[in-house]
Amino acid sequence: MRHYSVHLDHGTVAVYGHWGRPLLVFPTEKGDAWEWARNGMVAEVDSLIEAGRVKLYCVDSFDAGTWSAHHLPLEERARNHEAYESWILDRVVPHIREDSGHEAEIATAGCSLGAYHALNVAFRRADLFPLALCFSGNYDPGTWNAWGERGNAVYFNNPTDYVAHLHGDHLDWLRAQLSILLVCGQGRWEDTTGALASTPHLARLLRDKGIPHELDMWGVDTPHDWPSWRAQLIKHLPRFC
Repeated sequence: MRHYSVHLDHGTVAVYGHWGRPLLVFPTEKGDAWEWARNGMVAEVDSLIEAGRVKLYCVDSFDAGTWSAHHLPLEERARNHEAYESWILDRVVPHIREDSGHEAEIATAGCSLGAYHALNVAFRRADLFPLALCFSGNYDPGTWNAWGERGNAVYFNNPTDYVAHLHGDHLDWLRAQLSILLVCGQGRWEDTTGALASTPHLARLLRDKGIPHELDMWGVDTPHDWPSWRAQLIKHLPRFC
């Protein structure tokens, strides 16, 4: 497997593979670019990587200064998050384009808080990311130790808010452009993280808006943890690359 990393301004991208569909991978809360490798996610899909079907681009998180900065009011956290998104769009995406080809469709993926990132950036820039693979996510930042007044930055980064109000030409475009996979277990920590409630709730919003999606709920023996996500990833990823 070809593996290298590159430092782009304030963050690192760890790359696994030589060619194939580019998959932009967000880590769990406060995770780094090597988290998926440390926890066996890269090894789990090694056969797809070696076959040239997928190429992983794993990024650092900036969560400590954004959503996990609980000493800050929620609106400020959301504005800080937008700086992280700018890094993704202005630095990471051009690198992926140069490395994988400008015509390649980039998918996003993530587990736990990374699932939120994968979904949110795909909704906000579906022209760049037409597919999001989301495992055990909580998609409502308003429930994350929230305090303070909320403005546009929170609203436009909260899928449970903006999906419910999508309409008109933009909704029609999203219906034609974007596909979403939502996966969640029903075992330990899926309830306490909010993923167990948030995942089917978001699926209902997507259904009501006619946005293409798939909901895959696993059983009570499936906790919010890496062994679950490895099994879920290898089940689903081959269909998309």
